[in-house]
Amino acid sequence: MLELVMVVVASALAGFVDAIVGGGGLILVPMLFAAFPTAEPAALLGTNKSASVWGTAWASVQFARRVVLRWHVLGPTVAAALVASALGAHAVMRVDATRLKQALPVMLLVLLIYTLARKDLGRVHAPRLHGAGEIAAAMAIGVTVGLYDGFFGPGTGSFLVFLFVRALGHDFLHASAHAKVVN
Repeated sequence: MLELVMVVVASALAGFVDAIVGGGGLILVPMLFAAFPTAEPAALLGTNKSASVWGTAWASVQFARRVVLRWHVLGPTVAAALVASALGAHAVMRVDATRLKQALPVMLLVLLIYTLARKDLGRVHAPRLHGAGEIAAAMAIGVTVGLYDGFFGPGTGSFLVFLFVRALGHDFLHASAHAKVVN
């Protein structure tokens, strides 16, 4: 019963974080692994993904109402991410569960260090690429993060935001809006 309460509280906190900046899986996945240590990692990662889909979909709708989205870039990016995430999900079933459990703290630490080191992250909206170059870069981000998302998942929203800011020159608001749609 205590495990269920812990997972519900972690789910609520993860949903709150996910709606704002993404990365709610960084909260929920460790809790799922701690609460259900004998469960298959693929099942726990799938549970996290099923929970995050609804919050991300709602946040996408809200962002789309308030932020101008570049749909001609997002369409191919979403398609690339979808295919790559399916490949990642297929691959996760072939990996030793111990390695996945060991990778989680490392991913959390890398994300924390990057966030703390980049205090100016996403303050200015200054797109670096246009046309086919922008679409190609966004699709590369979609494939890379999609593979990671399908394979492991925690922090996907945050990684998308960071990459849209860093590679495409988006400000935090635009990067978050685009990340919600791709995620």
